[in-house]
Amino acid sequence: MKKIIPLEEGDYYLTPQGYRCFTEQYHLKRGYCCESGCRHCPYGFNVTTSSKKDKKNIKK
Repeated sequence: MKKIIPLEEGDYYLTPQGYRCFTEQYHLKRGYCCESGCRHCPYGFNVTTSSKKDKKNIKK
């Protein structure tokens, strides 16, 4: 079962097209990479190579 994280101010913003775009703040609270190529992914996932950057470089 996935943990539900309540949304707080700064967790997302609305794009000009009306989509909700999650920020780095939200992704860090969530605690894992979904490997979808998110715009603000702090885990360094690369959609092209399907790989992540070294965990040493992840902001905490």
